[in-house]
Amino acid sequence: MTALTIEPMTAPLHVDETGTIRVGGTRLLLDLVVSAFNDDAAPEEIVSHYLVLRLADAYAVIAYYLDHKQEIDAYIAEGEEKGKEWRAFWEARIPEEVKQRLRDARARLDAKAG
Repeated sequence: MTALTIEPMTAPLHVDETGTIRVGGTRLLLDLVVSAFNDDAAPEEIVSHYLVLRLADAYAVIAYYLDHKQEIDAYIAEGEEKGKEWRAFWEARIPEEVKQRLRDARARLDAKAG
């Protein structure tokens, strides 16, 4: 029988210069893989949506997520909160007449689609 050498694996994750966690050697956000997994997507389905993602990395990221769910969920929640703050910051700077034109354009599109 051939002896199998079991080597420890590290999660294929890295933190970029902005503090954002990305998967493998890609720019793919950890948040996107976790969100897809939490929406019941299988790793194969996730890989089919994100072609830069390797199947082995998808499985490894999901395994890491399951072992560190609380910390990763907190990281994602913090990012969502920062996103809301940035959105509010920028929306506060948009003139009201521009906002109204955007609402009107959205209403026209909705009327066409409906």
